[in-house]
Amino acid sequence: MGMRGADSTDTQPAATEHLRATLTRGRILATAGARTFERGEDYASDRRVGPVSVTSDGLAGVVRGGQRYRVSVVVSGGDVVGSCDCPMGEDGAFCKHQVALALAWLDEFMPTDPSRPPPVSMQEARSYLLGLDAPTLAEMLLAEAERDDGVAQRLLLRTATSAVTRGDLDPGVVRRAIDEALRVRGYVPYEEAWDFFQGIDDAIDLIDDVLAANDGPAAVDLTEYALRGVGAAIESVDDSDGGMGELLSRLQALHLAACTAALPDPTVLATRLFAWELHDEWGVFGGAVERYRDVLGETGLLAYRRLAESTWEGVPAVTPETTRVGADGHRAIRRIMEGLARVSGDVDELIGVMSRDLSYASRYLDIAEVCAEAGRADEALGWAERGVAAFPTRTGERLREFLIEAYHQRGRHDDAIAQAWAGFTDMPSQATYRMLRANVMRPGPPFVESWPDWKTRAVDHIHQSVATSRASRALRTGGSSPRWMFGPDGSVLVQIHLSEGDVAAAWTAAQGLDCSRELWLDLAKRREQDHPNDSIGIYQREIEASIATTNDGGYAAAVALLGRVAPLMERLGQDREYRTYVLDLRARHGRKRNLMRRLDQMRATAPTSRDG
Repeated sequence: MGMRGADSTDTQPAATEHLRATLTRGRILATAGARTFERGEDYASDRRVGPVSVTSDGLAGVVRGGQRYRVSVVVSGGDVVGSCDCPMGEDGAFCKHQVALALAWLDEFMPTDPSRPPPVSMQEARSYLLGLDAPTLAEMLLAEAERDDGVAQRLLLRTATSAVTRGDLDPGVVRRAIDEALRVRGYVPYEEAWDFFQGIDDAIDLIDDVLAANDGPAAVDLTEYALRGVGAAIESVDDSDGGMGELLSRLQALHLAACTAALPDPTVLATRLFAWELHDEWGVFGGAVERYRDVLGETGLLAYRRLAESTWEGVPAVTPETTRVGADGHRAIRRIMEGLARVSGDVDELIGVMSRDLSYASRYLDIAEVCAEAGRADEALGWAERGVAAFPTRTGERLREFLIEAYHQRGRHDDAIAQAWAGFTDMPSQATYRMLRANVMRPGPPFVESWPDWKTRAVDHIHQSVATSRASRALRTGGSSPRWMFGPDGSVLVQIHLSEGDVAAAWTAAQGLDCSRELWLDLAKRREQDHPNDSIGIYQREIEASIATTNDGGYAAAVALLGRVAPLMERLGQDREYRTYVLDLRARHGRKRNLMRRLDQMRATAPTSRDG
């Protein structure tokens, strides 16, 4: 098929015979899945594998994707396993590179045609290539590049690198290499994204070489060219792992280094940077004034400020009393103005800029923190109080915590606890409950009310909230209140009791107020030892709910819960009742074939006494 030089079978005869007997295309397909198998076949047929070696326990070799990956494949206990240093292989998946390695070995050493000659080794290929004259070799390589994008890209990169080394760089060659690296046919799926990122990274290495060759102006232009290309390509790539973001960050750092070396006209640079920061949707140049201040110098900073202030004049102030519509659209210019204020060191200017957007409670916190850092504690307190007053609900824990600490520092402990209580009643949760408890029990200040009094108030508040919500829902639904409807239940109270180790109180709260499915299951596990009947009841209810999903995941969950019911009923001497229960499940859900299959599998592995 190809010239891989995988001729090391003679050194591992026993391993080779084992592979001949056990490694099959069917096993590889079953392990990898159809989609990955198909991609591996493409890699193998494209001659991306080689050389392959037979080791003491399997195969080892190199597969070329966007880079060279070290791959191994082993048949162990009838299973095909392996490793690869690509991202999917490192996550434990049997990747396309492992498929390609295995298929390449099968094709080379287990040909279907017994008259087929042995494969050509890499050493023979090397001898053949050394015997060719340079023009023939060049034409052969160019023809291969026409057929293989990966070869073409690497050839362009080598050519550009050679030009940099000689000192006669043609920026057009580097641009073409960048274009080739960024070329997308349709969409780049997740499993191919790493190869795509690596190709772009290799192209960026060229710009690094340009900068290292002391051509700063060319490096600036090429970096900006690459930035535009990467930004345009993001939508065409599955960037779940953030690879494109990392490339943008690398390019921005390279751009700053190139500007530092080239020292472009500060006014021209300020104009370009301002346009980048104002319109760049990926935030690559966020905070450009602070990053580039040394390169811009006084002249560039002044030009930047003039551009920003001209745009800033048309931006309206946003307060809680007005509207948030349009506030996010001005985020970039607000960030630019804040950066200019930070560079100037003028705290009043910074506060003035930040106070033009008070559309969120967090904005008040940001200003309060600026005041606190500047040693203006009273102003910080004032901004925090204004923020809580402007947003009395959904305030945000961090703003309230800032205000609480400021009160404690001034000896205003009652005010601090009042804020902690307001935070809890605004949004009851484990976090706000812990905040209330920590402030009430804070060492030092003498409080009239003890923590048990506050805890009682907190528990009563949750009960009242649930009762009020249920009454409201009943009015809206004519007296019925389906369990699936959104609204508070006793989940927070159950969590609180469980966090304090009081399982009995958590059980009582769940019975009275209901709670989430996850918490019911948690309670069931905690009560298995001392209250098995309670746990059985919960599991049986959740088994029915899981079966009602009518999907295989739900059936799997139901059978797993059944596995918890069985030993509990056996412990209670209810073996017959358990068998009756399982027979009833089968009778009522017999048409659900996947469920029946899972029940059959469970019966096949269960002790006789539990056999349903």
